[in-house]
Amino acid sequence: MARMQNTIWNRYKYKINGLILVLVGYFLYQSLFPEFPDALPTQELGAFEVTPIPYNVDAPYLHDGTYTKDFLLLFSKGQVSAIRQAYLTIGIDPLPLATLQLGDAGILHGSQHGQEVHAIAPEVLRAEHKVWLTIEDWQGQHQVTSWALPEVLYSHH
Repeated sequence: MARMQNTIWNRYKYKINGLILVLVGYFLYQSLFPEFPDALPTQELGAFEVTPIPYNVDAPYLHDGTYTKDFLLLFSKGQVSAIRQAYLTIGIDPLPLATLQLGDAGILHGSQHGQEVHAIAPEVLRAEHKVWLTIEDWQGQHQVTSWALPEVLYSHH
């Protein structure tokens, strides 16, 4: 009969495997029951009624060379198919549509059930910043609205 070596690995391998199984259960629970920050107030914008919801309260992150903050936009009124292009940005002023069209950052994408967006944001979010939504319909008409940035999203440095 072979004798096992009395090593740290042999002493604790079953406990480590048990811990890994517990962690899998914990992360599965977190993924099934995510917690989102409160939604911003619903606003009407032309034929649309829009509610932006931030995915988290984390600071903006670098995505393809641009700082972004993730949002879900729910359209409770109006047809998403009537939108030619729409962008979400965070800043003191909205970015012009001509500037936004130069890249794919900040563009809304998804389905009629919800539009996801990596909103263009500054590296540090401050009280003077607003969340800006710019929509262009198929007739070429532009509409812009904004929301005050919730205090929970400010960057605290």
